[in-house]
Amino acid sequence: MTESHALPRIVAARRTPIATRGRALAALTVEQLAVPVVRAVHDDATHVLGLPPVVADVVLGNCMGPGGNPARVAALGAGLGFTVPGLTVDRQCGSGLAAIIEASTAISAGDHRPRIAGGVESASTAPTRSVDGVAYARAPFAPAGWNDPDMTRAAEDLAAHDGISRERQDAYAARSTHRAASAVAAGRFTDELVPLVGAAEQDEAPRRGIERLLPRFTPLFTDGSLTAGNTCRVSDGAAAVLVVPGGPGGPGGPAHGSATPGLAVRAHAVVGCDPALPGIGAAPAILDALDRAGVDLAQVAAFEIVEAFAAQTLAVLDRLGVAEDDERLCADGGALALGHPWGASGAVAVVRLFSRLVRGGAPAGTIGVAAASVGGGLGVAAVFEVVR
Repeated sequence: MTESHALPRIVAARRTPIATRGRALAALTVEQLAVPVVRAVHDDATHVLGLPPVVADVVLGNCMGPGGNPARVAALGAGLGFTVPGLTVDRQCGSGLAAIIEASTAISAGDHRPRIAGGVESASTAPTRSVDGVAYARAPFAPAGWNDPDMTRAAEDLAAHDGISRERQDAYAARSTHRAASAVAAGRFTDELVPLVGAAEQDEAPRRGIERLLPRFTPLFTDGSLTAGNTCRVSDGAAAVLVVPGGPGGPGGPAHGSATPGLAVRAHAVVGCDPALPGIGAAPAILDALDRAGVDLAQVAAFEIVEAFAAQTLAVLDRLGVAEDDERLCADGGALALGHPWGASGAVAVVRLFSRLVRGGAPAGTIGVAAASVGGGLGVAAVFEVVR
């Protein structure tokens, strides 16, 4: 196995505030969300590396438009120069994490130039799509003949399939919200945020009085268990990281005087699962990535799983054998509390790991996992190790 100091590593990680669709960030386009984050990551990297990184590419996840390669637009808008290309990745709500994996893979393959990677979504400004003049909310995730439910329907079906009660879902959502509120109060998001002056400088506050509110929400389906309280809010936001080569000769190596603290990318996995129950995808992806990394589940110090639905997250945890109140899991809350900007959420998970482990002072060798279940029956996961 490759030594951790020689693996690609993340040395800078930032995100915008996250806001519910139609609210604080509603006037900002994909470009206006992505550019400040790409620029902030580049500036942070200049500080920690001691010189500006010569970026080879900008790789961003995005799901719902506007097209035109937003990653390239962000690279130009951030002032990186016209020689820096751009790649936009669509693995739906695993896109941001898939973009980081893509950047890491290019470095592992021998192109030892830094890359900025992450994701961005402006659900508020996503274009209306149509065929023959008939608008549609999303493209198919599966071809004709396959079960292709909307994500909310799929989460409801998964809850019924696994026997996950509304009570468990509400309790999980409340726990995520409380954890996020504690993180806000303690300032644990401050160093990762890129304030968008004139729009939003902090996340929309987690819902107050969540226990009082949760019982009041009516089910989204007749006799169902999903509600607006145990389901994430569709959101706007962006997140990005800088990935550099590790080892001698790379940024952070002897050429810069000392190792640069960060998250080494130990292993990753993208898997497929039944499109009818896409919410389980993160579980096999995590197990596959851990196996590739040679790491046991018990060795993981921090999990960041995209909490699109409480039911989906609980189904993943049950398959992994991880307790739903495990302190390692989304310790500062997750998408159920802060929101889910589809193409960015996987990158937000990595930014959160960076804050919890690198900014938080975890010792070298500490293991973190980021993962997402994806519409159409996919799972994306990556295993990271703290290097110092």
